[in-house]
Amino acid sequence: MTLAIIIQARFGSTRLPGKILNPLGEKTALARVLDRCARIGGADHVIAAIPETDADDAVAEAARESGYAVSRGSEDDVLSRYAKAARDCGAEYVMRVTSDCPFIDPQICERVIALLQDTHADYASNSMPPLFPHGLDCEVFPAVLLYRADRLAREPGDREHVTPWLRQHPHLSHASLTGPGQGLERLRWTLDYAEDLEFFQAVYAELGEAAATASTAELAALCLRRPDLVAINAGRLDQRRLDGCEQAEIVSAPYRFRAAA
Repeated sequence: MTLAIIIQARFGSTRLPGKILNPLGEKTALARVLDRCARIGGADHVIAAIPETDADDAVAEAARESGYAVSRGSEDDVLSRYAKAARDCGAEYVMRVTSDCPFIDPQICERVIALLQDTHADYASNSMPPLFPHGLDCEVFPAVLLYRADRLAREPGDREHVTPWLRQHPHLSHASLTGPGQGLERLRWTLDYAEDLEFFQAVYAELGEAAATASTAELAALCLRRPDLVAINAGRLDQRRLDGCEQAEIVSAPYRFRAAA
């Protein structure tokens, strides 16, 4: 199968404009996400899906300078932007990742892809329910279903958030890689506020370039050793995410990883 990892990215943000162009160590946050996605086994394409606006030209240039393909599309209709990016590279399957996840874990992404294949589900993710740290979310599905959603989805939220039509369709089967839970789901590894940027930069200051490839286990161990780091953005916990009631029909056993020293 031809698998495209498509990362939606834009300059605009109501809370932290230009957030993905901020440095994390020697590279931008955007480059960190793209580099991690490039390490996902089986990926044929890694593409940044970026709006066609003047403000986003800098984001497109940053992605290209980092060595990645770029597809430009609608700013607000992100579903159509994804469909265009998938068509641009001839994808048969699409994994969706967002550019505010500098610690996206390639191994977890690979497990979600394997879950889709092993269960023959129409859609797989690791967030139904959300039991991984916030910032590790990924979703994978056949491109033909993405194109169907692009044709049929009408609600503004379905167009903006890309996958609600797929996640909620009663005639599609859904599988979810179950996270470890046990409080790890309360860790905040997503870039949305100034406090989040401070957290990521503090982790890079602690680990150096090793942070660029650190696993979920290694990062979780650091957070357990350094509660002062967790406290930086703990006030931005997204309780609505944790209270969400989406549940896949097919769920794996809880994901376990060996705790790093």
